[in-house]
Amino acid sequence: MIESPVFEKGYPSYEAVNRKPSMKLRYSEAFYSVQGEGKFVGVPSVFLRTFGCNFRCMNFGLPKDKDRWTQHAEGNRYNPEVKALIDAGVHETTKRFEDLPIIHTGCDTYASIYPEFKHFNRLATVDEVVEHLISLLPEGKWTQDNGQDIHLILTGGEPLLAWQRLYVEMFEHPKMADLKNVTIETNTTQLLHEDFKHYLVDGARFRTTFSCSPKLSVSGEPWETAIKPDVAADYYSVSGSSMYFKFVVADMDDVAEVSRAVQFYRDAGVECPVYLMPVGGRSEGYDLTVQEVAKLCMAQGWRFSP
Repeated sequence: MIESPVFEKGYPSYEAVNRKPSMKLRYSEAFYSVQGEGKFVGVPSVFLRTFGCNFRCMNFGLPKDKDRWTQHAEGNRYNPEVKALIDAGVHETTKRFEDLPIIHTGCDTYASIYPEFKHFNRLATVDEVVEHLISLLPEGKWTQDNGQDIHLILTGGEPLLAWQRLYVEMFEHPKMADLKNVTIETNTTQLLHEDFKHYLVDGARFRTTFSCSPKLSVSGEPWETAIKPDVAADYYSVSGSSMYFKFVVADMDDVAEVSRAVQFYRDAGVECPVYLMPVGGRSEGYDLTVQEVAKLCMAQGWRFSP
């Protein structure tokens, strides 16, 4: 095996790692598509959606009635639509993850965060995860014969929870050697584990992009737990990486929050592109806000993301 630079900096070889009992990664799905939002819209990508999140984002799409928001967010575990689905037994009667209903409100990846849907997940070793990812690639490799590369997207849920400890092993798998671009889609609340950050700085053969989507009050998450400038600065400090913010907005109140959040991040030394994305779990809600959000981006000099 040709050893990569990371092995020269004190990391064990892939073979050495795999002589130990391998931990397992829990993920909801992996699929091949084109990136639909943010900096790399339109780029062919494999998405690995990990299970679990520290947020619930229950208020996305609900009318901005503070009493109603409080009723839903405080003391409740579920978005109203998700609760209705669980009460109806959808998690028990649906056979495949991809057949679960799409919802109008709350987190659009609800089946990746609520334990009732855990049985749809795969619990797999790194070898098994890599084999699944490779099986999705049209030529069975990350860099095509024509020289074009396919990106890997780590998404969730929140991919920077406990799964960080498995990523170095996954990226150092021999079948990942030609991987050139990785995007980490994160809510920007989880600091990088020391070993993973060290790897991204000193050992990674690919380019890392942090797609940071901090949650505004429209999500139902409190500002003090959702806006973490120190975490953004942690990602920003990874040399050789790139980073951008992507905020989901519905109206001018949300845009004002974006301005406030961006200033918080700038005060922490983080300067990077800002994208706005219209709220909407389904097309009918999205279509109501898409043109207005595009106009707001033009007025502010921010970037628009579908």
